[in-house]
Amino acid sequence: MDWSFQLYSARNFQPWDGVLKLLAECGYRQVEGFGGVYSDPPAFRAEMDRNGLSMPTGHFSIDALESDFDGVRRTADALGVTTLICPFLMPDQRPADAAGWRGFGERLAQAGERAGKAGYGFAWHNHDFEFKALPDGSLPQDLVFCAAPDLGWEIDVAWVVRGGADPSAWIDRYGSRISAVHVKDIAKPGEGKDEDGWADVGHGTIDWAALMAQLRAKTSARFFVMEHDNPNDIGRFARRSIEAASTYQE
Repeated sequence: MDWSFQLYSARNFQPWDGVLKLLAECGYRQVEGFGGVYSDPPAFRAEMDRNGLSMPTGHFSIDALESDFDGVRRTADALGVTTLICPFLMPDQRPADAAGWRGFGERLAQAGERAGKAGYGFAWHNHDFEFKALPDGSLPQDLVFCAAPDLGWEIDVAWVVRGGADPSAWIDRYGSRISAVHVKDIAKPGEGKDEDGWADVGHGTIDWAALMAQLRAKTSARFFVMEHDNPNDIGRFARRSIEAASTYQE
């Protein structure tokens, strides 16, 4: 398995050439892009090539996907991205009711159809807000999937947990949609207070051994992406996480 690394995790540990060198030395072969690395795609691609890294997946905002798809394509093609992932919806853009979330699902369906026609895979990446019940009891994530029957999913397991949901149940229900996984961990009680409550993979509270077995059995996920939203030591996080994850492969 070629482990990937979400570069957002390293945004505070510049320069990027040093980050890419570190990741290659740790054993990563893939990275996942986000807006902070898209300013000069050809130059970034050259640096990845020097370190034997590829970028099969990349995060692109809903605004960019809807209003500047040609720009998204140029960036993706320069970096080698083959699966476009919509990662977030700003708080002031989030619907307050079921109809609104179904409408957002329809927007994602349209973006996915456009991406597919252009030859890309497409997926939505969750946070915690999609699992917070609306006044009528419905869940935004269910509503989005209902409105977008062909929408892929990059499941961020730790955000599912923080949303109060059981990731195993969601994998059982929607495993056929899962094409990518954010491999992330939540700190044990009393730990990780200086890292927003996140942990290195395998050193927190999530049972990654069991979830990886389930993901292999119930999904066709191709990309397993390490992420930590606010590590205070990028080398420690990168090394300890891939070491732990390597034990989940068999």
